[in-house]
Amino acid sequence: MMGIANASSSEVFVLLGFSARPSLEPILFIIALGFYVVSILDNGIIILVSCMDVHLHTPMYFFLANLSFLDISFTTSIVPQLLVNLWGPQKTISSVGCMVQFYISHWLGATECVLLAVMSYDRYAAICRPLHYTVIMHPQLCLSLAFASWLGGLTTSIVGSTLTMLLPLCGNNHIDHFFCEMPLIMQLACVDTSLNEVEMYVASFIFVVLPLGLILVSYGHIAWAVMKIRSAEGRRKAFNTCSSHVAVVTLFYGSIIFMYLQPAKSNSHEQGKFVALFYTVVTPMLNPLIYTLRNKDVKKALRHIASENCCGFAGSLGHIRDVSNL
Repeated sequence: MMGIANASSSEVFVLLGFSARPSLEPILFIIALGFYVVSILDNGIIILVSCMDVHLHTPMYFFLANLSFLDISFTTSIVPQLLVNLWGPQKTISSVGCMVQFYISHWLGATECVLLAVMSYDRYAAICRPLHYTVIMHPQLCLSLAFASWLGGLTTSIVGSTLTMLLPLCGNNHIDHFFCEMPLIMQLACVDTSLNEVEMYVASFIFVVLPLGLILVSYGHIAWAVMKIRSAEGRRKAFNTCSSHVAVVTLFYGSIIFMYLQPAKSNSHEQGKFVALFYTVVTPMLNPLIYTLRNKDVKKALRHIASENCCGFAGSLGHIRDVSNL
C-alpha cells in the first residue's frame, strides 16, 4: 500500500495556512516569532529553576518541569515551519517533515492531556490528603506517572499516525492549515478512512475525555474539601494552590473544545486556524507565566539564583582585581 512518503501526488505538501490573507502574514510572523522566543525562554527558566533550587524539588514542580519541557517541544515541532511559510512565498513542507510533525504533535498533545490529569491528582492529594501527601506522592510514583504520560502519548501517536501514514493519497497535496494534522491528512486519502476515524475517536476518548473527567473529579473533591475549611486564610491558600493549574487546563481544553466542536463551515475553519495558532504559539508562552505570576516559591527561587550568580560574578571580579594588584 502506498503511503504518504511515496504517494504519487508529490514529495511535498502545500500548507495553505493564512495564504488567503497575505497582508496578515507579516504581522503573524512577528507575533509568532516573538511569542516563540518568549515561550522558549520562560519554559527554559521554569525547568532551570525547578532543577537548581532544592526547595522546588517537590512533585508539583517536577510535573511543572515536565509540562514546560513538553511545551518547548510542542511549539518547536510546529512554529519554525510556520515562520518559514509566513516569511516567504514557499508554503511547502516535505512529506517526511509532514510525517514527523504530525507524529510529534500528536504524541505531545496526548501526553499533555494525561499530564494535566496527573497534576490535578497531585493537587487533590495536597489539599484533600495533606497529612499523607508525602507518602502518597513519593518520588517513585511521580516518576511512574510522568513516564506513563509520555509513554501513553507516544503509543497513541505511533498507532494513529502510522495508520494515517499508510493511507494512499489521491494526488491533492494541499492542506488547508499551517501544520500537518491527522484529520486533514485523512481527507486527502483515496480510500475509506472508517478504521482511522474509529481509532481517532477511541484515542480521543481515552486521551482527551477520560483525563478531563479525572480532572473534574479531582477538582470536585478539592472544592468539597475547600468548602469545609473554616478560615478565610485557609481557603485562600487552597485557591492559590490550584488556581494556576485550573487556568492552564481551561486554556488547553477550551482551545480543543472550540476547535473540534464548531460547525463545519468555511468561516469556522478559518476561525479554527486562529484558535490553533493560539494553542500552538500563545498557550505554551502563557503556561509558565501563569505559574510564576502568582507563585511566591518560584519568584523566591529566581531571586535566590539571580543573587547567587551576581555574588559569584562580583566575587570573580574581585579575585581578578586582587591577582592583578599583586
